[in-house]
Amino acid sequence: MFKDIIVGVTPTGIDECAVKAAAEFATKFESKLYLTHVAGMEQGWGSIETLEPSGETGQLQERMTQMYGKYLESIPDSQIKVVAGIPHNELLRLARQKNTDLIVMGPHTKEYEEKRAKMWGMAGSTLERVSQRARCPVMIVCKDVDCKEPLFQNIIVATDFSDQAECAVAYGGQMARQYKANLVLIHVTEPGGPGKSECMTRLEKAYEGRMDGIQGHSYKVEVGEPAMEILRLARQQDADLIIMAHHSKESDPDKAFLGSTVTQVALNAPCPTMSVNRFFDLRCGLMYDQTGQVVEAEAEAAV
Repeated sequence: MFKDIIVGVTPTGIDECAVKAAAEFATKFESKLYLTHVAGMEQGWGSIETLEPSGETGQLQERMTQMYGKYLESIPDSQIKVVAGIPHNELLRLARQKNTDLIVMGPHTKEYEEKRAKMWGMAGSTLERVSQRARCPVMIVCKDVDCKEPLFQNIIVATDFSDQAECAVAYGGQMARQYKANLVLIHVTEPGGPGKSECMTRLEKAYEGRMDGIQGHSYKVEVGEPAMEILRLARQQDADLIIMAHHSKESDPDKAFLGSTVTQVALNAPCPTMSVNRFFDLRCGLMYDQTGQVVEAEAEAAV
């Protein structure tokens, strides 16, 4: 499923769980793996004070090799890349050049354990910018991943019925079919909003036709705070993956920062969280027949 994978790293070592997961995926899928660090980030991905001179990239590359090289030894098509520049620009540029299928990122800040909510919610951080503009899914890994066989057995997709959530549901369905995984679609309604019965009817009407070929699927409606309910379900279901649309209700892309529900879920989830955005919606370009099956995938749209 993933043929070209980029994993963004810093010299802090806090990204080890993301590197391990990306290496496992690359081994399993025989993928090309690009472990990438952008020089000039001493304070974490959310703070760029001074761009490092390009002459220091050699020392940084040696450091990256010492820190993470052991995970790449068994991956023939792997590279450690150190470049100078603005981190989100360079990661996105590399992703476009390689036509990447997946970007993997970790917490990316030394103060993660103490200040994770503040740092991740900071508008303009590299994680936010990459998640906002990547043309492929962005997988956020904050804990070690158990790469078992099959890789994914229980997948959760959160939907708010928006257009942007359509691709998240379609992508989750594709993965569930490929891995013969169980798929749970969850919608969280706010207190005072539409009732659970009404939302359940809407879920079934909107998505039942697209569940053909998925050996086990179900729907869940909860009332409350979305992140808390999604996390509760992930633990109850022993989820391997959570898929969400990046700020699916935000119509202005310049305001669509990763700072609310997706952030809270990704930081606290027991498994990786995958974010898809409007650019991937264009790339996805999915079309369905009357049974809800995918019949065509358009070429990537120019953005």
